[in-house]
Amino acid sequence: MVDPDIEEKIGFDTGGLKGMGIGWFTRVMLFCWPRHGVWLLARDLGMSNDIAEEADHFFRKIRRVDIFPSRAGSRGFQIIVDETTALYFNQDADHFVYDGWEVGKYEKGDVTIFDNVR
Repeated sequence: MVDPDIEEKIGFDTGGLKGMGIGWFTRVMLFCWPRHGVWLLARDLGMSNDIAEEADHFFRKIRRVDIFPSRAGSRGFQIIVDETTALYFNQDADHFVYDGWEVGKYEKGDVTIFDNVR
């Protein structure tokens, strides 16, 4: 069900963007067509959209994503895609790094996994 007040809850601080040198067209696009506006904003800020576009293309085909803590006893996690593909990430100091993938049949995850995260 769509929230009837959704338009009042979504907004962009376009004034801050103006101060960063972001043009009026990009600011208008962020307001009127956010998906394209974000693409323009990234371009204006000198960022590459290639990785985001590849990820978007991949994840739009996905029906289900589950997240599990690492089962290897390390500080990491697994992202299970459509219950058939596991993507592994392990902690490396203050961030996580991709550590490979595996295929098989995986169980459904617990959607409350982040409930106690602060």
